[in-house]
Amino acid sequence: MKFCLVLGAVLLGVLLAGCITTESRWRYPVTATTNQVDVYHGVAVPDPYRWLEDDHAAATKAWVAAENRVTFAYLATIPQREAIRRRLTELWNYERYGVPFREGSRYFYYKNDGLQNQSVLYTLPTLTAEPTVLLDPNQLSADGTVALSGIAISRDGQLLAYGLSTAGSDWQEWRVRDVASQTDRPEVIKWVKFSGAAWAKDGSGFYYSRYDEPSAAALLTKVNYFHKLYFHRLGTPQSEDRLIYHRPDHKEWSFGGTVTEDGRYLIITSGEGTDPRTRVLYQDLQTPDAPVVELLMDFDADYSFIDNDGPIFWFKTDLDAPRHRIIGVDIRRPARAHWRELVPQAAETLTGVSVINHQFVCTYLQDAHSQVKIYDLAGRFIREVQLPGLGTVGGLAGKREDTETFYSFTSFTTPGVIYRLDLNTGQSELFRAPRLKFNPADYETRQVFYASRDGTKVPMFITHKKGLRLDGRNPTLLYGYGGFNISLTPGFSVANLAWMEMGGVYAMPNLRGGGEYGEEWHQAGTKLRKQNVFDDFLAAAEWLIANHYTNPKQLAIAGGSNGGLLVGACLTQRPELFGAALPAVGVMDMLRFQKFTIGWAWTSDYGSSDDPEQFRALYAYSPLHNIKPGTRYPATLITTADHDDRVVPAHSFKFAAALQAAQAGPAPVLIRIETKAGHGAGKPTTKLIAEAADRWAFLVRSLHMQPALPH
Repeated sequence: MKFCLVLGAVLLGVLLAGCITTESRWRYPVTATTNQVDVYHGVAVPDPYRWLEDDHAAATKAWVAAENRVTFAYLATIPQREAIRRRLTELWNYERYGVPFREGSRYFYYKNDGLQNQSVLYTLPTLTAEPTVLLDPNQLSADGTVALSGIAISRDGQLLAYGLSTAGSDWQEWRVRDVASQTDRPEVIKWVKFSGAAWAKDGSGFYYSRYDEPSAAALLTKVNYFHKLYFHRLGTPQSEDRLIYHRPDHKEWSFGGTVTEDGRYLIITSGEGTDPRTRVLYQDLQTPDAPVVELLMDFDADYSFIDNDGPIFWFKTDLDAPRHRIIGVDIRRPARAHWRELVPQAAETLTGVSVINHQFVCTYLQDAHSQVKIYDLAGRFIREVQLPGLGTVGGLAGKREDTETFYSFTSFTTPGVIYRLDLNTGQSELFRAPRLKFNPADYETRQVFYASRDGTKVPMFITHKKGLRLDGRNPTLLYGYGGFNISLTPGFSVANLAWMEMGGVYAMPNLRGGGEYGEEWHQAGTKLRKQNVFDDFLAAAEWLIANHYTNPKQLAIAGGSNGGLLVGACLTQRPELFGAALPAVGVMDMLRFQKFTIGWAWTSDYGSSDDPEQFRALYAYSPLHNIKPGTRYPATLITTADHDDRVVPAHSFKFAAALQAAQAGPAPVLIRIETKAGHGAGKPTTKLIAEAADRWAFLVRSLHMQPALPH
């Protein structure tokens, strides 16, 4: 081991020059350590990189700059990187359409011409008319880092409320635009987070939820508590907005407001963090100063409001139905004895319901791919909508009187195709189809089922070029998530297409913790059962190896957010099983995640280190705390962003520092820290392309690939 000289940089906490070991060619910044030790239920836990949690400190900023210099210098040495970036840019350059919807007498939809950093919102009076630009977020910032984070159109189609997010932050500012003149009104609504907007039927204003204003220093790290629901009346300052509902006795409760289609009721849905269970309250908007009425307050299930027929409220719920069903609740007789089941639980998982053409339009998941079924309002089955293949459906929004709706269909090899569905006939017709510079017929997808460690059957999609040889030598990317009731379904990705074009295999298992098979599947991957998720992922890796798709030296794993935790946990549990790892914006410190921004909300899935039993489970798999010095870890590229106020970047900072210090093998451990970006939503196209190029270049070198790339 060569000795490192401290060149006065201790004051900043890092030595920018780095040092070299006899086993490694990678030069890392030397990260200062402290004697910080926390005691959890009698267990002393060191946290030597605690100082990296202060994102405002000069030492942290210097460390970030030093790590980025090392990372980008390394990436610059990969010969294929520029060709990968050029091919990604070429593939990304295609027209992409959002699903159209109608308000009043106008249609609205998003479109991206190809390489625009942000998609543009268009409006048109009829489907055959020439569209006009209603809002172009690309005009709001030179680098595309101001994103349109939410919209709400008034019932008459004349007013647009829209939210803006800057540099990827979850914080939003809402404004109002006149649709006809395309000019903004003077109002600016601030400190909105985790909220949309819901217009009053007469267009006089809208409901939204916000937190109290944080200090500038705590803007991206302060814990978010005490959500409040307000009504903003047009033409008045935000300071005069009317507080509709809050619960100072329950700091964790969040609130979302929805106005029924008939305009009669305000529906207030209340949650606690990411727990799928909800409470429901309502207010009669026809009665001035009507009280807020508690309707479903037991917090025993998910109750997703669908629509109402006068005083009969329809809900999608998993009460006594882990795969969900539709029930009717009469608010005049709200006792459970009077509830009525309309559409019972099916073998598939019910994921969404709209009321259009006086019918329930229901979206289901069958083994993680979409089905669409239609029922009348009494719950009688009418028909199943025929879909183009194995894929994912989005859209299917509309009003009670509409006879049409639109939906998107996508798969691993099909970019979002838009269809118009005639609800009287059940027939779909093509509305928009993007054209890319590739032939989807050159690729194939299959779904397999494999056994996890405890024997549970888990599905996995595998996509690759046709004619793949199962010789155990294919570079393979295994991607997963496994948490928070979120389902992974077939979807098109330009980045993944480029990976497969280079000869890579893309594999995506549907791990426990997700919502693919309903609430029981979700709960099987939470709290004390979280290890099931990692076991499912590790079993997927072993299946791919046993079935001759790949081998450990050519197998990479990837995931973001909770998926970053997945990668971090599997990386530390089975480092010999992988050739490379790409943990993105991951939750890596499972003992302190609840102390930042909205992290406390994840305890419904993870548990909390404040609880002795849950602490033991968290400590057993926490990626940061299971790094073992002297271990040969695979090549690892950690990615995060400086404005991530969902999973604060300190998770990735601390994990990178610890993994670099522990690495005993020759593989690089690098961290790529994006600037003016957040958790991922609204990231401009230029940054998406640059990051994807760096990921694939890293894998090309780490997995010893020799892709045939265009010059």
